[in-house]
Amino acid sequence: MTMKVHLLAHINSLMGTTMLGRSSASLVEHLLIDSRKLVFAETTLFFAIKTEQGDGHQYIDELYRQGVRSFVVSSVPDLASFPDASFLISENVVASLQLLAVAHRKQFDFPVIGITGSNGKTIVKEWLNHLLQQQKNIVRSPRSFNSQLGVPLSIWQMQEHHELGIFEAGISKPGEMNKLQNMIRPDIGLLTNIGEAHGEGFDSLTDKLAEK
Repeated sequence: MTMKVHLLAHINSLMGTTMLGRSSASLVEHLLIDSRKLVFAETTLFFAIKTEQGDGHQYIDELYRQGVRSFVVSSVPDLASFPDASFLISENVVASLQLLAVAHRKQFDFPVIGITGSNGKTIVKEWLNHLLQQQKNIVRSPRSFNSQLGVPLSIWQMQEHHELGIFEAGISKPGEMNKLQNMIRPDIGLLTNIGEAHGEGFDSLTDKLAEK
């Protein structure tokens, strides 16, 4: 099955970003946040994310040379250096990625299972997939894609031919689960356990349990 293709202009409207550069008729099929994992350049939308470890804007030139023409950025590059590119300008690139995931999720009404907990999320997800894959066409989180960046990339995989979704949700501090819940919108919530893992951002296990 192929992924649904979106017009860049439509994605721009969903995220509320401002478009600069070439034609808004560019097609988008794949979302990318790691320049090392580029596969389908012509239909990829790259999100240039700034973190404490690095800045995705540093890889725009390299990706452009490899054929990528659609970018979401928070810093406007020299447009003359990228004459065939489109840039969607965002105040918060991560928030824009999550907004796109929210809009994409709303297109589907098949059941979705959301899994959270301090440990065991991935193995429970894989168990469920193994048990149910003969009855349902399942879309699920790749590996341990359960973070503020991993969840929107997982949600983007949802397509019309799927019949069940199984997604992980992992958090490390207060306020994060609301964002994940808004993207996953699970019909069934599964809590594996509550322990000390990733507890540095919470005052107590009770606070972490309440967040999850």
